Amino acid sequence: MSNTLRKVDYFYVMVPNTAGQGAKILAALAGESVNLLAFSGFPSGGKGQLDLIPENSAKFRRAAKKLKLKTSKKKTGFLVHGDDRVGAMGKMLATLAKARISVTAMDAVTAGKGRFGAIFWVKPKAVAKTAKLLGAR
Repeated sequence: MSNTLRKVDYFYVMVPNTAGQGAKILAALAGESVNLLAFSGFPSGGKGQLDLIPENSAKFRRAAKKLKLKTSKKKTGFLVHGDDRVGAMGKMLATLAKARISVTAMDAVTAGKGRFGAIFWVKPKAVAKTAKLLGAR
């Protein structure tokens, strides 16, 4: 199987950088039946930043409003998955580098039984070019 790549919406939420904040947000969203395709959390300026990639952005927004979550505006990232192999992301990253597109951030993991997944971000002005170069749907 080849890689599957798609553009995704994401939103971030700033939380106190204390134990349990991610669990609290994820449980609240699950309680509203919001399915996340991916999420990433990391410290940022003395707080914690949770990047949330929902399956359904409209449902996420309704839930966030109900839960009184202060979210960022909608942003765009890329979600890729495929067969795990040596250098699975290398060709894709080389294509972006050749086009002088810098990757802002990336998280990648193996996903059992020979599969991998990754989410990555580029600057907003590079989203359309990245999608075209990599054939994102």
